[in-house]
Amino acid sequence: MLKDKYQSLLDLGVELNVQNGDWKEEGGKLRITGTAAYQYDKDRLWDKIKSYENWENEVEADIAVANGDLYGLYVVKPGDTLSKLSKAHYGDPNRYMEIFKANSDQLSDPDIIRVGQQLKIPSK
Repeated sequence: MLKDKYQSLLDLGVELNVQNGDWKEEGGKLRITGTAAYQYDKDRLWDKIKSYENWENEVEADIAVANGDLYGLYVVKPGDTLSKLSKAHYGDPNRYMEIFKANSDQLSDPDIIRVGQQLKIPSK
């Protein structure tokens, strides 16, 4: 029953390649465990959990993070800029140079990023 309601959450876990992911319905709750690659992935899972009505009474999640060296990896979408990414991830568009510097291996100008590029987002 709960599995059906939260299937898109479980699908997101698969999409994010959560390791050792598992779920079970027990005691009227959906209990979810696993290890996300980065904090960004864990945050995305929690944002999804919180999008469901009554999740507080239906879900218990224990999601670990494997890599603490970065906040996460982000694939550039149309319309993205480093300042937009900085605003989304740090709450401050002026921190865009942190993202630029973390990606100096593939970026040479902070005003030029390409759709489909995978950018490292430094830890907050």
